[in-house]
Amino acid sequence: MAKKETITSLQQAKGERKLVMITAYDALFASLFKESVDMILVGDSLNMSFLGEPDTLSATLDQMIYHTRAVCNGAPESFVICDMPFGTMNTPDEALANCVEVFRRTRADAVKIEGGAERADLVRHLTRNAIPVMGHVGLKPQSVRAEGGYKVQGRDEKSIERVLQDAAAIEEAGAFALVIEGVTPTLAALVTRECDIPVIGIGAGKETDGQVLVWSDMLGFFEAFKPRFVKHYMNGAVAVKEAVGKYAEEVKNGLFPAEEHCYK
Repeated sequence: MAKKETITSLQQAKGERKLVMITAYDALFASLFKESVDMILVGDSLNMSFLGEPDTLSATLDQMIYHTRAVCNGAPESFVICDMPFGTMNTPDEALANCVEVFRRTRADAVKIEGGAERADLVRHLTRNAIPVMGHVGLKPQSVRAEGGYKVQGRDEKSIERVLQDAAAIEEAGAFALVIEGVTPTLAALVTRECDIPVIGIGAGKETDGQVLVWSDMLGFFEAFKPRFVKHYMNGAVAVKEAVGKYAEEVKNGLFPAEEHCYK
């Protein structure tokens, strides 16, 4: 069994080894992923992946706590991060109270918070109160309605400068690592060089310190569309449909259950 990652070991990985992060939302899949990854993110993407919502904004604190508990149970030796959902980080004191609730009710190792320079004081307040924080800059899914859609960052000087400032502010506030999403590879590489903390990319090219993907995207279970940055490592939807179809066929034809599936 691999030794569990810590904030220290994750930070020491920068420039030495690539970090692997994947989302998980339940104990079963967390237990399947734990041997291959350094970190598991309980993402607020859960309602997009499994409730059919168009964005992440519907996730609640209670939902995130429930799913984080499940992941921690399935992968107790993994470094688990709870995504703090929309509307739970409005003030530093509210953020602290909600993060304390996460830590009291789960065995999460850290929380992830979206936002840049405008969230620096909030992140500083949390880290000063023993809450480990992973930041999230670039494309921010919780801001999708305010920003008029999912817009790639780093295609002009203004957005490049903004993302650089956001990353620097969150690092200075005490975050132990950053996710950078939906930016040009050039910008992601620049942020990675400028930051002393690990920078984990999603839709950000290969020059970051590591990568994260939503598991149902990566395994080909989500059929509605395939984001440009996703690679399918299996055709999960087809495999499941074929297996269920075979099961249904055998039931209808009286082939299942067979004798070996019956109690004596």
